[in-house]
Amino acid sequence: MDRTLEIRIGYSCFFFGHISLLGRLAALAAIPIVLRRNAPYCRGIVNAITEASMLCEAQCRCVFDDRSDYDVKKEKEQISFLTTLLIRSRSSLGCIPEYCNSMDELEIAENAFNLIFAFDEIVALGYRENVSLAQIRTFVEMDSHEEKVYQAVRMTQEREAKNKMREKAKELQRQRMMEANKKGGIKSPAFGGGYGSGSTPATPSVGDTANFVPEPIRPSYKPKLKPLNVGPGAMKLGGKSRDVDSFVDQLKEEGENVVSGPLAALGTKSTQTPQIINTELVHLRQEERLNVRVGRDGGLQNFELHGLVTLYISDEKWGRIRVQVENSDTRGIQLQTHPNVDKELFRSHGQIGLKVPTKPFPLNTDVGVLKWRFQAQDETALPISINCWPSENGEGGCDVNIEYELEQADLELNDVQINIPLPIGCNPIVSECDGQYTHEARRNTLVWSLPVIDASTKSGSMEFSAPSSTPADFFPLHVSFTSKTSYAKIKVSEVLLVEDQSPVKYSVESVFFTDNYEVA
Repeated sequence: MDRTLEIRIGYSCFFFGHISLLGRLAALAAIPIVLRRNAPYCRGIVNAITEASMLCEAQCRCVFDDRSDYDVKKEKEQISFLTTLLIRSRSSLGCIPEYCNSMDELEIAENAFNLIFAFDEIVALGYRENVSLAQIRTFVEMDSHEEKVYQAVRMTQEREAKNKMREKAKELQRQRMMEANKKGGIKSPAFGGGYGSGSTPATPSVGDTANFVPEPIRPSYKPKLKPLNVGPGAMKLGGKSRDVDSFVDQLKEEGENVVSGPLAALGTKSTQTPQIINTELVHLRQEERLNVRVGRDGGLQNFELHGLVTLYISDEKWGRIRVQVENSDTRGIQLQTHPNVDKELFRSHGQIGLKVPTKPFPLNTDVGVLKWRFQAQDETALPISINCWPSENGEGGCDVNIEYELEQADLELNDVQINIPLPIGCNPIVSECDGQYTHEARRNTLVWSLPVIDASTKSGSMEFSAPSSTPADFFPLHVSFTSKTSYAKIKVSEVLLVEDQSPVKYSVESVFFTDNYEVA
């Protein structure tokens, strides 16, 4: 293989001595010399250098090729290439956490389309585009003002269509009620279960079918419907539930921890309440919803309790009754009866009965007869208090200590869940926990679960450490629970017939749950 000695000629005069020495060595070893010029040297200077190195001109052939433009162009291409790599790396660091919850292979594969979309905005046809990270984010989101206008117009049209549908439903319902009154098929048509503003309506009022949502069929009141023998092309009932079951099975096969119980998820309302199997012909349901917002540093920001008593009668002979209610609560709870209930009777004797005693209560429907509301500004009104104390550990993460305490000793809370948010991609290390905990990586949430909290387990705590986090990352916390014990000291003591004041056998279902409990 031919050996070549390459010499880069610079501006400094000290290079002449080095070139002379290298020339002598090259002459002894018979190595050709290639001179690369980065300075304005002519051929005469090169000849002088070779003569000083005892090299004759015949042994040195000078080929002049100006490479300065090439070097400058090459340098510019290198700078452009490095700039492209830099913005691509910045885009990657900005895009991957935005579209992926973690840096593992599964998340990258699931969000590959958005990531490739972002990278494609940086380099087009082999050349870098002059775009910033904000422009890349805008291009990937493909935000369109026209699309927003279209969506707003469409929502307005849907809202108007729903309003027309409600008006039409009201008109049809009024026609049905008028026809039924003529035939004598419905008794006491003016009695409804309207539930006022600020509360969730439990039963519909006659003439207001816009808010009517039919209740599921209760096994204790009505027999189950037998399935019909339909053909293969007919619509199948229950298909949605089977799809949900198959989806749950698929999640279990993928290794996800799926809870099959009726635990409330973050941001959902605990509408599933325990059902009483043995119900009587006269059944009362006492329901309470709680909305609470507490500051992370203490202080009650909002406390609002809504209660409702509904009556369900499944036999016509028990339609004319009165319900005795005992109120031993001294915290200033505001009570309100239905407009068709005799307010004077309730005020003087604590009984719920119709203004016209000869009229019966509606049959086979939940009728709201009594509701209450309670607001407080003192933290002692809380059923349970949560104290979250995150502190920086000096290693870029936080050590978090969370504790709970039951404030109302007479309550028994079931299925308590405390949902603690976590930073994206954070894997907490739990060192101490009363009860059970679950890390839901997809939701970036640590769920602390306690099956029962009562007077015997009034307090408990959990400690964990979270790397790459700040104290603000663990708020807001969301708490959910259910209870068979009523928060308000209001209960149904007995049910009496209007005619002879004889007692009637009845059943009572009481449920107390959170609508929204937040520690922010």
